[in-house]
Amino acid sequence: MPIHTYRELKPTPEAEALYRRWLAKLNDEFTRQQSPDRRSEVVRDELYQIYFGRPHGGHIKAVLNSELAMYCLSESFDPRNITLEPEYYGDIDAEQYAIRKPLIWFWQMFDRSPLGLNHWLGFRFRCMLGRHIFRHLGKHVKIFHNVEFTYGYNLTIEDSCTIHKNVLLDDRGAIILHEGTSVSDYANVYSHTHDINNQSNITNKTTELGPRARVTYHATVLAGANIGEDGMLGAMALATKPVPQETVSVGIPAKAKIRKQATVLAAETL
Repeated sequence: MPIHTYRELKPTPEAEALYRRWLAKLNDEFTRQQSPDRRSEVVRDELYQIYFGRPHGGHIKAVLNSELAMYCLSESFDPRNITLEPEYYGDIDAEQYAIRKPLIWFWQMFDRSPLGLNHWLGFRFRCMLGRHIFRHLGKHVKIFHNVEFTYGYNLTIEDSCTIHKNVLLDDRGAIILHEGTSVSDYANVYSHTHDINNQSNITNKTTELGPRARVTYHATVLAGANIGEDGMLGAMALATKPVPQETVSVGIPAKAKIRKQATVLAAETL
């Protein structure tokens, strides 16, 4: 079977220089500004430009009834004027989340804008924000559009990981993606469970993937169902318990079916 590696692509030199200037400016702002209010103002102003194509014009005064929807949109660019689902959870660290909320809202709104489909810019934008949001973000990480996470401060992503589009990383407990791990489109990784009799009784766990684990298309990893080193969870599979290293697990619930070829070849060489 032929091996096809990813191609290296770039925008025009002029666009690349512009993108890098913008990312550097944002990174500097979020490094210097640690207060939720100031970060919210920065995000509001940037989103206004992204969606309306012009600078933010200050506070809204009385407007015509025919313009109310437009101004509701404008007000929603400010993270202080919106609520996100994790804010309602009883186990939230409100202080930790407050300084991250503006950046999480920026991430989500960027992805829903035309800029979010610009892969070259998007990879770099999300990694820039991730270093201010996550517990740890390594080098050479690729995060595609519409990836969602819960708190951010319980999420560790090590070097050379890839997270494809529309993935859910539920870091209410903690999630660790070890080096070289890949999570495919529409996969879900959880770190909390609900009691079967009392939905408000929640248990948080740590869920670890890898190193070099693969969670493939539409698969789901339940809280604490760790994927071992070089382990793979097949498409549409549901991991309810740990997946052994160097195996491929498939089905609902997932069961280890085969050992990966690298292990077989190594054994034959001995």
